[in-house]
Amino acid sequence: MHIDSLFRYPVKGLSPEPMAEVALEAGFGFPLDRAYAVTDGSLRFDPSDPKPAPKTQFLMLAKYESLARLRSRMLPAPERLEVRDGDAVDTFALDDAGGDALARYLAGVVNAPLPGQPVLVHAPGHQFTDVSVHSVALMRSISLINLDTVADLSSHLAMALDPIRFRANLYFSGAPAWSELDWVGRRLAVGDVVLKVVRRTRRCAATSVDPATAVRDVNLPIAIRDYQGHGDLGVYAEVEAGGRVMPGDALAFLD
Repeated sequence: MHIDSLFRYPVKGLSPEPMAEVALEAGFGFPLDRAYAVTDGSLRFDPSDPKPAPKTQFLMLAKYESLARLRSRMLPAPERLEVRDGDAVDTFALDDAGGDALARYLAGVVNAPLPGQPVLVHAPGHQFTDVSVHSVALMRSISLINLDTVADLSSHLAMALDPIRFRANLYFSGAPAWSELDWVGRRLAVGDVVLKVVRRTRRCAATSVDPATAVRDVNLPIAIRDYQGHGDLGVYAEVEAGGRVMPGDALAFLD
């Protein structure tokens, strides 16, 4: 098995950033992954005492597929976000004033009734991952996708599925399709890095959105359930030992 690609998602619900390499630290996820999020106006978030919240309280793809048309990337310090919508390019500082501007901008892209005024939220060390509501350890886990599983599902549905639909951190290949779902409790090595697989990934409506067209073109959670008898694709792993990881690295079992 080997790693094909690495991605982080600095702002929850927005586009991924490919990474040439990543330095992982024990007990933490990808640096800057889901470090920022924009609420739907229903959440009061205290950055001095950050608490996990359900993904339904944020602007995200499961509810607002129009976000998929945006292409965003982090710019060097001070942290700023560049957002492209077609030929239009805007840059937002990720401080209080810039955050307000970004939140208003995304509300316009969503163009749907919201329960309140959207707010950009951030707290050092906090990650707005979907599984943050389960535990701090899961909040700081990384997500893995087996490209052979995606290929098998694509073949079954007779449609090409962009693996980015699954918004993972680490994409790998070389394992039998769907076999990764049986890895819970096992340890993987990537050079000096040790990962412990801790949870299968239950897929949500965000995967139904084509990341290239921003169109909700298939109900993937239902399609997976009809095909496999469950709604899971991919796994979460906690980082037990740190080190550097890059595409092309071998991925092997320790047990």
